[in-house]
Amino acid sequence: MRQYLIYPLATLFSIAAVTLLVGCGDSAKLPDTAGFGPTPQLPAPNKTMIPTVHIAPAKGWENGKTPVAGEGMRVAAFADKLDHPRWLYVLPNGDVLVAETNAPPKPEDSKGIRGWIMKKVMSRAGAVTPSANRITLLRDTDGDGVADQRSVFLKDLHSPFGMVLVDNDFYVANTDAVVRYRYTPGQTSITEPGQKVVDLPAGPLNHHWTKNIIASPDGSKLYVTVGSNSNAGENGLDKEAGRAAIWEIDRQTGQHRVFASGLRNPNGMAWEPTTHMLWTSVNERDEIGSDLVPDYITSVRDGGFYGWPFSYYGQHVDERVKPPAPDMVAKAIVPDYAVGSHTASLGMTGASGNSLPARFHDGMFVSQHGSWNRKPRAGYKVIFVPFDQGKPKGAPFDVLGGFLDDEGNAQGRPVGVAVDKRGGLLVADDVGNMVWRVTGAN
Repeated sequence: MRQYLIYPLATLFSIAAVTLLVGCGDSAKLPDTAGFGPTPQLPAPNKTMIPTVHIAPAKGWENGKTPVAGEGMRVAAFADKLDHPRWLYVLPNGDVLVAETNAPPKPEDSKGIRGWIMKKVMSRAGAVTPSANRITLLRDTDGDGVADQRSVFLKDLHSPFGMVLVDNDFYVANTDAVVRYRYTPGQTSITEPGQKVVDLPAGPLNHHWTKNIIASPDGSKLYVTVGSNSNAGENGLDKEAGRAAIWEIDRQTGQHRVFASGLRNPNGMAWEPTTHMLWTSVNERDEIGSDLVPDYITSVRDGGFYGWPFSYYGQHVDERVKPPAPDMVAKAIVPDYAVGSHTASLGMTGASGNSLPARFHDGMFVSQHGSWNRKPRAGYKVIFVPFDQGKPKGAPFDVLGGFLDDEGNAQGRPVGVAVDKRGGLLVADDVGNMVWRVTGAN
């Protein structure tokens, strides 16, 4: 029996409460930069009895305050007073769609002491508000970089996240299914019922609930991200069927297969224009130290296995996972580029079409929602990873920061990112309830 099981329940709750208020566990020994690049530093795991909990309490923006744009850029509000905006999609006519959404009820995910702690953690981080379950359309009619019209594009959804338009078919990745709607160019609302294309793993245990969606360049296939049902397999591998993966779905028939697996929590996806490879951003595992494990962005191979839960960053074995699987570890692919430990790098979009300074014209924008399991805090910004000939090259550039105030409160947290029709970078902020727009300073 593990040591923590012998403590009285009240003691455990007290420990959890203290953890939430003042933080506990270890602190990073390496600089932030050690967790970036194609060969990040990976120290020995440091698993503490009490997980490191270092929350940035959700505060929101005071009047007139904004994030801070990087050199040669400026930022302004594109839309405000949204309800937990998480993901963005730009339609061909320039209309911007924003998924106002949050986690669905998942009662099995909050059981036990760990579940109780995590619920408190998420509450403190501003992540337990009821889901609005809608997609809102934002339109900038006069081209001034501010949305002056908005309408409910779709409502009564089920924790929607990813969106994609193929021809006149508009697809929504709800937490439990991909649904198709007929779209007429220019329309501001869809009222006709949708048609389910395929069910997605969900249910009362639905640990990573967000499902993103992207279409193949020829429009014949859809790709959907499905995160794991645990941190490192602790709920049993039988609960992980079809999860920690990217699915490939035939758009016409709904037939599907696992395209790539071993990806703990993939979110952003984009096609790299030089190699035509699919890329994704992945949130790695927690609770083995502030310096482990770096989140990453990577090209995605058809049939590739990326390690989760048995190993991380290639073939570094996670000793917590029982029984071990050395045959699977031997197959694990090393990701292309680390983007920092516990940064919660969720959103990702390619550089195509942006009008920012020249250094942002080849690569990937990555939004970092921010850490809860690291001291000091990490993420809470948008970065750009420069590419050359289809691969990351060099250190990332900061695009948008200032989401944390001087006291360590989260004024905002960036999630979805998208390039709009006029070349601005849009950033969904689910704590500030804003969509920000970053442009060149001139």
